[in-house]
Amino acid sequence: MFGFSLQKLLVLAAIVGAVWYGFKLVSRLQAARKLEETARGGKPNRAAQSGAGGAKSPAEGAEDMVQCPVCRIYVAARAAGNCGRSDCPY
Repeated sequence: MFGFSLQKLLVLAAIVGAVWYGFKLVSRLQAARKLEETARGGKPNRAAQSGAGGAKSPAEGAEDMVQCPVCRIYVAARAAGNCGRSDCPY
């Protein structure tokens, strides 16, 4: 009905396997480049890394947040400033 044959299934399996191992090879090459770059003492190239346009890793971009007791909004602890209300503690 669908035209399945052993030859077609073998070719499909070979194509899927080639794509799978191709992705593994590319990821290993990227990891090796990153390791080599950090071993030389430089920062890894953000353009070479996968991700959203060079976004920071969670450890680099994390900040502590504090809640304003008056406004009840959360602001970054380093940048906590006056919200404009007369009774704001910052």
